[in-house]
Amino acid sequence: MADLETKPKIMVVDDTIANLKLLEGLLGQQGYRVRSFPRGRMALTAAALEPPDLILLDVNMPEMNGYEVCERLKADPALAPIPVIFISAQHEPVNKVRAFAVGGVDYVTKPFQCSEVEARVRTHLDLRRQKLELQSSLQRLKELELLRDNLVHMVVHDMRSPLFAMLMSLDLVKLNVPDPAPKAAKYLQMAVDNVNKLTEMVTQLLDISRMESGRMPLNKTRGDLTVTAKQVMDSLQTLAADRRLILKAPAPVEAYCDQDIVARIFTNLIHNALKFTAAKDEVTITVTRSGANARVTITDHGPGIPAEFRDKIFEKFTQVEGEKRKYGTGLGLTFCKLAVETHGGAIGVAADTEPDNTFWFTLPLTGA
Repeated sequence: MADLETKPKIMVVDDTIANLKLLEGLLGQQGYRVRSFPRGRMALTAAALEPPDLILLDVNMPEMNGYEVCERLKADPALAPIPVIFISAQHEPVNKVRAFAVGGVDYVTKPFQCSEVEARVRTHLDLRRQKLELQSSLQRLKELELLRDNLVHMVVHDMRSPLFAMLMSLDLVKLNVPDPAPKAAKYLQMAVDNVNKLTEMVTQLLDISRMESGRMPLNKTRGDLTVTAKQVMDSLQTLAADRRLILKAPAPVEAYCDQDIVARIFTNLIHNALKFTAAKDEVTITVTRSGANARVTITDHGPGIPAEFRDKIFEKFTQVEGEKRKYGTGLGLTFCKLAVETHGGAIGVAADTEPDNTFWFTLPLTGA
C-alpha cells in the first residue's frame, strides 16, 4: 500500500478510447498510477477531488477542448501547479504556441512515439518533484528564520533592562568619582561608549523586528529634510573631527514622514560614510526633489563597494567586505532599508560613482 501511494499519479484526457488504452498501458508499465477520462468536464471534477501529479491532455475534444480545460485548471490555485502536456495530431506552430499560452509545459504530437512520451513524462515529473522539494526547503528555511528572529527578539528584549542598569551605574560612578585617575577615566569612558553601542544595537534590532512584522507605528508629519540633515550633521560634528560634512540643498524639500525615523536614517548613513573617510576629506549630503519624491544622497571618497555586494549590505546579520571596507552586523543599513520602504520609498548604492561611494534613498513628498 505504501509503495502504491508513492507512485506518481498521471491523468490522461482524450476522447479517443484507443489512445486512452495505449497511454494507460504505456505509463502503467513504467510504474505510474494512471486515470483516464474521455471528457474534459469529467477530468476537471476528478482532478479537484484528487489532484494528479501530471496531466496528458488532448487538444481536440467535444464539449470542451483541451485549451479550455487547461485554462480552468490554471484558474484554480489548487490545480494550477500541475504540469499539463498537450497531445494532438495538429503539427502547426500556432497550436503549440496556444498550448503554451494557456499554461501547458510541453506538446506531444500523434501518432505517439512511446519513448518520447515516456521521456517527456519522466522529465516533467522530475521537474515537479524538484520544485516541490525546493518549495518545502524554502518553507523550512522561512520557519527557521522566524524561529531565529523570535529567539533574537526575546533575548534582545531582555537585554534592555540590564544595559540601562549598567549605564546608570556607570553614570553614578562618574558622579561619585569626580576626579578619577587618567587611566581610570579612560577605561570608564570606554565602558560607557560600549554600553551605548550595545544599547543602540538592541534598539535597532527591536525596531527592525517591529518593522518586519508591520508593528512599527510611524508618526508622520510634514518637515523639511534639509533641516533634518543639518541637525544630524551638527550632532555628528564631534565624530567627524577634521573631516568635513557638506550639505548641498538648492531649496527646502518637504516630505511627509516620521521625522525621528528619518533622522536615524541620516545618522546611520552619514556615520557609515565618516567611518571610511580619510582625514581632511569630505562627506557630501545632497537633498533634492525628484519627481514626486525627495532624493537624498550621501557620498564619501573612501573605497567603493564592489557591485556584487551592493544588495547584500542591506541584509540583516550580513557582513560584507570590500577593499579596505567592512560592514559589521548590518543592523544599521537593515534598519535604513526597512524604514525607507515602510515610508514607501527606496534605497540603494549608486553603481556609477567608483572610486567614490554613494548611498541614496527616496521618500514620497506627500502622504498619499
